[in-house]
Amino acid sequence: MRGYAELAGRAAIVTGASRGIGAATARLLAAHGVHVVLAARGLAPMQALVQSIRATGGSASAIACDVSDWTQVEAAVASCESSHGRVDILVNNAAVIEPIARIADADPNAWAAATDINLKGVFFAARAVLPVMLRQRSGVIVNVSSGAATRVQEGWSQYCASKAAVLSLTRSLHLEYQQQGIRVLGLSPGTVATEMQAAIRASGLNPVSRLDPSAHIAAEDAARAIAWLCTRESDDCLGEDFVLSTPQGRRRVGLAPR
Repeated sequence: MRGYAELAGRAAIVTGASRGIGAATARLLAAHGVHVVLAARGLAPMQALVQSIRATGGSASAIACDVSDWTQVEAAVASCESSHGRVDILVNNAAVIEPIARIADADPNAWAAATDINLKGVFFAARAVLPVMLRQRSGVIVNVSSGAATRVQEGWSQYCASKAAVLSLTRSLHLEYQQQGIRVLGLSPGTVATEMQAAIRASGLNPVSRLDPSAHIAAEDAARAIAWLCTRESDDCLGEDFVLSTPQGRRRVGLAPR
């Protein structure tokens, strides 16, 4: 792989790391020599992943963390800094797709709870790592976004709105901290074969719900893009969402076009 040697010895926090893109990212970063702190609500699956990473010579630990809870996010960042002396990489991956419903039918409490995870969680994690990264005068924040940030889908009002806000937050972070050595980027991976697809298919509300499963990329492809975004090879993408779903995007991260 090209350019990944610069990641060796770095310390990273990956949210939503118990499954899907987060788990694949944690595994790949560890393979490149990164000390990875997995953060998610479900501790048991993360512990199994930690054992798997360590069994192959990687460095990993896990902490239970609900990203909608500021105190828990602070604790996750403190754990990484305490264990490794620094925080070099934050992958803001935790997100939910529900509620999937037309706006008049959407549960207000579920809508608000999803906003707490999808938007406030991204802000909380960035806010918690920034003091550490500013002291270091270096760091990388990768926010996992979506094509839904710019192309709305029926029944996804919360997801589309929150991902659009995440894109705006990526731009704000870049504007405010690019001069302090902090690199901020977003990723729009396209549709990914994760557990989220089951709820999407069951809804039947929009074209995404009717896609053939072969249309979805593997979580490992998204992880490959995230690892690449953590390197200097992606400096021309700072402050914006990198779109993986195009042939050009896939080639840039070393993947064959689909």
